[in-house]
Amino acid sequence: MTGKQPFEAVVAEHGATVLRVCRAILGAADADDAWSETFLAAMRAYPDLPASANVEAWLVTIAHRKAIDATRAAARRAVPVAQTPEDAAAGPADSPGDGLDGDLADAVTRLPAKQKQAVAYHYLAGLPYADIAAIVGGSADTVRRAAADGIATLRRTYLDAAGAASGTGTASGTGAASGTGAASGSKRRDT
Repeated sequence: MTGKQPFEAVVAEHGATVLRVCRAILGAADADDAWSETFLAAMRAYPDLPASANVEAWLVTIAHRKAIDATRAAARRAVPVAQTPEDAAAGPADSPGDGLDGDLADAVTRLPAKQKQAVAYHYLAGLPYADIAAIVGGSADTVRRAAADGIATLRRTYLDAAGAASGTGTASGTGAASGTGAASGSKRRDT
């Protein structure tokens, strides 16, 4: 293709990815605003974007910067309480098609910043480690390590909590998810 896609097609193609990244980094409350701000900023800059640019990585970079802006703004203002503790325990229903269940999204938001960004950008946005390194700073190896550490933390915390909640225990929950075959009784032979 010699020209660029219309911006409307870019939003349709990459909108869900950018929203997943915003939700993973900021949580559901601020994600929609960050998503809107990302595409408003992108719309202004899109005419100057080279046709050969990786549009998805470019949008995730903008979303990353908008997430930083939202985090800084939230740190400067008072935190209003919208729900009583009884209402917060019930929680809102997940949006259909958002790609994350509420508990997993909460577990991702509790990760340290570098791990959260690496997991969100690689596993939710599908970006290669080199592109993520350009966005967050550092090397591709550092980002790969942060993503691996983040996934390991999620396996420990999220799967242990899910196993305990379902009554299956932690050993079968983490063994099956980690691919060791311990829960299924299959034997694995390394060659």
